[in-house]
Amino acid sequence: MTVVALLSVAPVIEDSMSDEVAEAVAALEEYNVEYETNPMGTVIETDDIGELFAAAQAAHEAVDGDRVSTVLKIDDKRTSETTAAAKVEAVEEKLGRPPTSMDE
Repeated sequence: MTVVALLSVAPVIEDSMSDEVAEAVAALEEYNVEYETNPMGTVIETDDIGELFAAAQAAHEAVDGDRVSTVLKIDDKRTSETTAAAKVEAVEEKLGRPPTSMDE
């Protein structure tokens, strides 16, 4: 079973959050998860829901701040095996192109 999740962890501050977001992302390295960070969060992929929760908790705790906001959205498709990349590829196939309008 592959569990795909979107994790967003950020301190509630007015200035740049990049230092603290980098700490949260670095905390994921201690866990058996694949991840990819994007401008709005980090997509995490793992075979174990417990590992996902442990990694998300570590990322949350890695952020230093008086107030920390964490959002975890989980897609746990139990009837078939899928990956984050396969989800993107399915959209690309339907569109006939990459699903972006941003220059790379």
